Amino acid sequence: METLPTTSRSLDHYYHINGDTFERQYKEILSGYREWSELSHAEEWLVFPENIGESICIDETAPSNGELYTVVTNRASRGGKVTIIAIVKGVAAAAVTETLMRIDANKRLMVKEITMDMSNSMRLIAKRCFPNAIRTIDRFHIQKLACDALQEMRIAYRWDTIQADTDAREEAAQL
Repeated sequence: METLPTTSRSLDHYYHINGDTFERQYKEILSGYREWSELSHAEEWLVFPENIGESICIDETAPSNGELYTVVTNRASRGGKVTIIAIVKGVAAAAVTETLMRIDANKRLMVKEITMDMSNSMRLIAKRCFPNAIRTIDRFHIQKLACDALQEMRIAYRWDTIQADTDAREEAAQL
């Protein structure tokens, strides 16, 4: 059984059809995309409340052209089919909060932990939408802070050493 995905362009060779035309026809006609209930707002936000769990993550991403999106995911699903809880265009706390409030309050209150970065926007979103959740800063940001602090200390120590060496050379030259 074939387990790898087949692209529409790969059908060119085997079935002698135009892959681009097939892809367009699939999207426009066969998939039901134009009748999709989420189509009217899909470019601005998508919410899948059935995917929510006790432990979630919220972060921003920039898939292309500098556009920012806020993505809320279920940690327990580990990237599987029911991972995405919400995708919202932009990172403004007001827009993201408004979108997440579409999820039933009981489901939002069942969230016990939310992992996020240290931005004020994310903190505000977590506080408003998931008031029962403890907020955890993701380890990437903690590691970055620690590395930045260490780098500052290294630079300060280096400058102190250079200054001490310069002072010693000047003192030796005066003798």
